[in-house]
Amino acid sequence: MFAILIDPDKQNVDQVAALAQKATEAKVDFIFVGGSLLTNDRFEKTIETIKSNTTIPVVIFPGNNLQINKKADAILLLSLISGRNAEMLIGKHVIAAPYLKESKLEIIPCGYMLVESGRQTTAMYMSNTIPIPHDKNEIALCTAMAGEMLGLKIIYMDAGSGAEQAISTSMIKSVKQNLGIPLIIGGGIHTPEDALSACRSGADIIVVGNAIEKDQQLVSSIAKAIHSI
Repeated sequence: MFAILIDPDKQNVDQVAALAQKATEAKVDFIFVGGSLLTNDRFEKTIETIKSNTTIPVVIFPGNNLQINKKADAILLLSLISGRNAEMLIGKHVIAAPYLKESKLEIIPCGYMLVESGRQTTAMYMSNTIPIPHDKNEIALCTAMAGEMLGLKIIYMDAGSGAEQAISTSMIKSVKQNLGIPLIIGGGIHTPEDALSACRSGADIIVVGNAIEKDQQLVSSIAKAIHSI
């Protein structure tokens, strides 16, 4: 499946509307909304704009506990299991819990794993955590298995926005072969070929954000590649 990621900091209302329409035409499966750092008040407006231009489910991909809005369809409740920052493991979740309960959003418990991508990403800096080394498949595997054993419903391995290199196919294969829950892969995917390679290695959902910010025409070609599996 294919999810596009819209960061309210990087897309204005007109761009969001155009992207939502292109996503509909390309039969994109999900639209994720969120970012590591929001510097404007367009979060709710972004969701409203998407909802008025498509019926594709809108899933919040929160960078912090302020990114909650009941106008979305669901939220990935991210626990940063690759790091050792207690605030990102459970602390922020405690603060957000009553708001999430009241929101009636579908809540998807998600084990979030940052993987080293060749550069320091905003997610790394803001979370104050060290990512899993790019070539340490065994660490990624054990972390993902622990997340599943803890009861998380989905694992999200992310190289981060603007990643210089995507998560290796060998790491994806290693994790997926030992995982009984869906696996999301994001970061460093710039072409249909990148997406196809990740899918063939075992990814269940591909997330693309940075590449389509630069070229919205990639939505169609990447969707076609992913849905060809």
